[in-house]
Amino acid sequence: MGLRLANHSSYPRIGESAEGQLLRRTIAQWEKGEKTDADLRAAENRMTELAIEEQVAAGLNVVTDGQIRWYDAISHLAGKLQGARINGLLRFFDTNTYFRQPVITGRLERTGPMVVEEYRFAQQKTSRPVKPVLTGPYTLARLSVAENGTASLFENMLEDYTRVLAEEIAALAAAGARMIQVDEPYLLKRPQDFPALARALDELAARKGSARLSLALYFGDVTALYERLQKLPVDELVLDFTYSPRLVDAIAAGGSDKELGLGLLDGRNTRLEDVGTTTRQLERILKAMGSVSATLMPSCGLEYLPRDRAQLKLKHLLSLRQALEGSRV
Repeated sequence: MGLRLANHSSYPRIGESAEGQLLRRTIAQWEKGEKTDADLRAAENRMTELAIEEQVAAGLNVVTDGQIRWYDAISHLAGKLQGARINGLLRFFDTNTYFRQPVITGRLERTGPMVVEEYRFAQQKTSRPVKPVLTGPYTLARLSVAENGTASLFENMLEDYTRVLAEEIAALAAAGARMIQVDEPYLLKRPQDFPALARALDELAARKGSARLSLALYFGDVTALYERLQKLPVDELVLDFTYSPRLVDAIAAGGSDKELGLGLLDGRNTRLEDVGTTTRQLERILKAMGSVSATLMPSCGLEYLPRDRAQLKLKHLLSLRQALEGSRV
């Protein structure tokens, strides 16, 4: 079985070179009225192209658009919905980044594409499969607040977010997306909500068409949920091993019925993982998985790293696969 290489989701929007500073400069000028919306879109397009080029150059089999256009993982989606307005900043989990919190003012409605056009643009720039990424309905609902009693219950917000994201997934599949990733990091803060997430995923999976649906969990220990995750209606589980020290043992003991995204490289740490240690972990996991496919990737998006270190992380994926192949000769 071949080991695929992929980016998890995001990629740094800013670099040290003059070209790497393009988006930062353009945003600053746009805020002063010195650049137009068209200028801002052009800068986002160019930085998206560079992110894709760097992923391809690193040898990845599957790339993302780097989420270059995203201010954050929450407001980028919620801000496009009727029935939501975007409020102030809150810390995003235990990172040093922030998100703008959605305030739900009524029934959420999808009035246009959320990431479909971003996916189409990215896929036109490469022959590699582009994986669109969506923050999942459960995490969106948990990180939103209601303005009044019409949407005061978490269950109401979850139902609305699930409905609009199911529509977006159907549109992505119709646009040609072969794989779609749904990120649900908040589940690891409230594992007792597993049944609610499972119901939401049922609805999303019903709209995926021929695309493959991935569920990504990170910023928490997933080991205790591992067996239950196998029963969810998704094709792939993308797992963060950096918070889950016993996860390699769990997979080695029980294998996996689903494809796995192996987040063995810490997407928040500039240090490159030891080749010998990581190769031994991969050998144990792949032996237990048998013929089930696996993809090696960072543990989370790479937006938390300087751009040069993010590049090195992606190149390290290829080094690890080469070391693994060499150990099998």
